[in-house]
Amino acid sequence: MQDTSREIKEAALVGEAGSAVPEQKAVFTEKEQRQARIKNPEFEVVLKELKQELIVEGYSSKTLKMYLLYCVESLYAINKSISSIEKKDIVGYLANKKEAGCSNATLSLVHASMEYMFGKHLKLKVLEDIKIPKKSKTLPKVLTKDEIRLLFENTHFGRNRLMLQFMYGSGCRVSEVVSMKIEELNFKEKTATIRGGKGNKDRMIILSKDWIHGVKKYLNRKKIKSEFVFSKKNGKRITTDTVQRIVRKAAAKAGINKHVTPHCLRHSYATHLLEAGTNIRYIQSLLGHSSLNTTQVYTNVANEQLKKVISPLDKL
Repeated sequence: MQDTSREIKEAALVGEAGSAVPEQKAVFTEKEQRQARIKNPEFEVVLKELKQELIVEGYSSKTLKMYLLYCVESLYAINKSISSIEKKDIVGYLANKKEAGCSNATLSLVHASMEYMFGKHLKLKVLEDIKIPKKSKTLPKVLTKDEIRLLFENTHFGRNRLMLQFMYGSGCRVSEVVSMKIEELNFKEKTATIRGGKGNKDRMIILSKDWIHGVKKYLNRKKIKSEFVFSKKNGKRITTDTVQRIVRKAAAKAGINKHVTPHCLRHSYATHLLEAGTNIRYIQSLLGHSSLNTTQVYTNVANEQLKKVISPLDKL
């Protein structure tokens, strides 16, 4: 149950049920935050303990970063001794965020981070009965099979194309793609193992026969060997930002009139499997979802595709 709750909260960060939530600009600049933090050692102690607790509980680095960002921002925005913070201070801060253009999804993340800090860590009941707007339910952005082909054709042959093919062919998250090590590939079984995925869970993924053929050639031709499947020329692993940039560039070159991200390939993988008749429980396992509810969003996408099918009567 705990894994499912965390998965729902972290979904806002990686777009499990839609596109990724853009990071909102903090009220204070980084310089202003550093200056303010020097003046309030009480906040610093709480933030340090909070960070340690999040690390021990196994939260992802991105969730850790965002939780701390909003906890820092809220403490210095309210700017009162922690013991004197009241419900009205929290409501005022959240209202300011909303008025500044904060989306419902991001506001939910802000609320979750404050709930963790004030409720779970500090044992304060200042967030009780504070209701925030529900996140708008948007369907995942999915590419058609023709758009997938165009994307591959407009990606540089070699590492970059193999990387995009891997994302679509296995449904991996971008963080899992850049962390994938050669030792985790099982060419004989056409599978690979994701180590410490979301929620710190291991899972098996499937590999394409054609992709295996291509990646073997790529790995053999690499001048500087690396433990990572996809690496820089110096053997070091690439960053998620690099992958996102490669995807955007390929989509623009292919003339795809959609906001294409690495996560779109994961969404497309799941949707196309479902359309092909794959059992949704298998898809849940391959994606690494704790809850079937998270996977079932793809049934809505598949239904939308079904509506586009033309009745044979109309073709008579």
